[in-house]
Amino acid sequence: MIRSIPDAHRQFLLRALDTLADEPRIVGVAAGGSYASDTMDEFSDLDLVLATTVRDHAGVLEDAQGIAASLGPLVAAFTGEHVREPRLLICLYDGPPPIHVDLKFVALPDLRERVEDPVILWEREGRLTQALQEGRASYPQPNGQWIEDRFWVWVHYAATKLGRAELFEVLDFLSFLRGVALGPLMLARARQRPSGVRRQDLVPPTLRDTVASYDAQDAARALRASIAEYRSLRDGPALITHRADAERVAVAYLDDVATRLP
Repeated sequence: MIRSIPDAHRQFLLRALDTLADEPRIVGVAAGGSYASDTMDEFSDLDLVLATTVRDHAGVLEDAQGIAASLGPLVAAFTGEHVREPRLLICLYDGPPPIHVDLKFVALPDLRERVEDPVILWEREGRLTQALQEGRASYPQPNGQWIEDRFWVWVHYAATKLGRAELFEVLDFLSFLRGVALGPLMLARARQRPSGVRRQDLVPPTLRDTVASYDAQDAARALRASIAEYRSLRDGPALITHRADAERVAVAYLDDVATRLP
């Protein structure tokens, strides 16, 4: 076990591994996320990979709820279609304290393509080790040109919502920009895994300016701050083609809308 794992998570994991060892269709268990980086705290979830053979995979997926229930006091569970991952079962176990556990049921060959190298917790006959050795981890990096091609259209869209006083839409949009563009670009520049706006120790103070209150003037200010932050981040290691005309049009439109705000 890693050093940073909280006691409650440790106890859950020990019981779960004992139970899974008695499930013959499971050939290995690994942990990713903050367990793999040894950065867990009391607020962490457990990201577990449950490996199966190809032959048993469909049956295990059908029984996923039952397998999850066998690991502890399960109070809720649902599959991960909202993140395009139907093999994922997102679980909440009663405590104290309650623990969030993601169970990802993966056939051994599918482990060749993965976003991180998990820590193997238990396996049968080295089969999980062998499957991981047949591929390598590669986390998707932000595509600067893809973002630039869309960014100014997004800004124009937000300005239309601002002009219409649909402030919840604008606030959602600001969060979207941080998660899809600003956060990943910032983390990639710091040579960290570019997952949203995680790693608060790497978040520049200027990113706080992109957060707005439920106020039209403040939302306009936060939109401008988001533009400034993006301009400081977009020219990373890979050169991109600036969409200068779209930038000019979108920023001018935002400025015009802002002058008409109450």
